[in-house]
Amino acid sequence: MRTDECLAKLAEFRTDEVVIAAMTSAVLWPAHGSHPRDLIYVPSTMGGAPALGLGLALARPEVRVIVLNGDGSMLMSLGCLVSIAEQAPPNLALVVLDNGMYAVTGGQPTPGAGRIDFAQMATAAGWRSARRLATPDAWAAALPELLRAPGPHFAQLTVAPEPTAITPPPEPMGDRLARLSVALGKR
Repeated sequence: MRTDECLAKLAEFRTDEVVIAAMTSAVLWPAHGSHPRDLIYVPSTMGGAPALGLGLALARPEVRVIVLNGDGSMLMSLGCLVSIAEQAPPNLALVVLDNGMYAVTGGQPTPGAGRIDFAQMATAAGWRSARRLATPDAWAAALPELLRAPGPHFAQLTVAPEPTAITPPPEPMGDRLARLSVALGKR
């Protein structure tokens, strides 16, 4: 499965959810349209997107929040799996795009590439649902639950290794956050 293929399928199913895209997904997500509830999290703190998603999900429980994370970023923030399970926001989904590499820093392999089962870690931490998906059909079948059923939900998508260059953000972070605030009715 290719990362862009996974994002295209998510865009097809998406309605009005907040999508936080970091690292590789931040480069690729804008090609699938622009939505006021998109937060292209670049420059981002590697590993910081799940905590940002948790905070938003807790602050706005009526809004579904989808966090797109990479496997390298997930390794940087494994503790968030426990924090999110403890808070158990029913409106949060965390999607890890696992390509086995640090795609935006030159394609170095991540520790444990191909062996790490983040979904099993999420299950052990107490997530409502966690799955490891490796085919486009499995991803498409999982999306309705991820986007509609009470969570939190975790999905680890095995994707092809494709190095990606970080591009400049589409607009300054302050502007992105202001647009998201307006889209959430907070301005």
